[in-house]
Amino acid sequence: MRYSASATVIAASLALGASVVKAAGRIGIGAACTYGLVCALLYLFQDRILYQRVPEVERPGGQSLRVRCGEATIKVWVLHPGMRSAVIYFGGNAEDVSANLDDFAPTFPDRTVYLVNYRGYGGSTGQPSEAALIADAQAIHDWAADRHEHIIVIGRSLGTGVATALAASRAVAGLILVTPYDTLLNVAFDHFAWLPMPWLLRDRYDSVSRMGRVRAPVLVLVAGDDEVIFKARSDALSAAIPSSLRQTVLLEGATHNDLDASPAYLQSLRDFAAAH
Repeated sequence: MRYSASATVIAASLALGASVVKAAGRIGIGAACTYGLVCALLYLFQDRILYQRVPEVERPGGQSLRVRCGEATIKVWVLHPGMRSAVIYFGGNAEDVSANLDDFAPTFPDRTVYLVNYRGYGGSTGQPSEAALIADAQAIHDWAADRHEHIIVIGRSLGTGVATALAASRAVAGLILVTPYDTLLNVAFDHFAWLPMPWLLRDRYDSVSRMGRVRAPVLVLVAGDDEVIFKARSDALSAAIPSSLRQTVLLEGATHNDLDASPAYLQSLRDFAAAH
């Protein structure tokens, strides 16, 4: 009887173990399917995440023009047309660049300012991608270089990758990077470390590798409490800039989206432009 009882316990334990293994297998398969689905959705819809297009807006009294870039037509807002020097501004992911008109008008009173709506943004045609945005930036720069003697390029957030690529391929008077990153892949790692980002992310904006070809002075503006592009990402890019060309301003307490509310933000832009 003792043996029979032990055998019964063993048999029951084996049956329970088999049930647990089967359940764990089902859970594992479900988790794997969910993980795979997340990866597939991120890969398929990453353009909608990375390029959050904004609608076209009207600004009473604002001036704009259209620049032909390949098969696309890019809408560009303009301040102070006809000046000897110019500023070209590339904004963030979901930024309406025309919202900067009121701030930039007194900040750059003696320069023509061009604020670029990316492909698919605010009245521009075409589909955005890293290659397309960089090609557009080069075309707009070349168009502006025929009209102005000196050009300073500004990029913010996503636009720092565009601006850096432009400054690496064109001679500019200065480069201003607002909340920049070393590579977009590292930014993605910071937020999605559990996903295989190297296999998923198509547009990398590898600014840290392009920075070696930039010969212009560079101003880096860092938000001290940036919750989107962590300070480590901006610091890594800054470290790739030769000290003779680099100027870094840390805006303590500023976050990714309210950095421009700091008085030091516009003052830093003004001072850098005056020196270059």
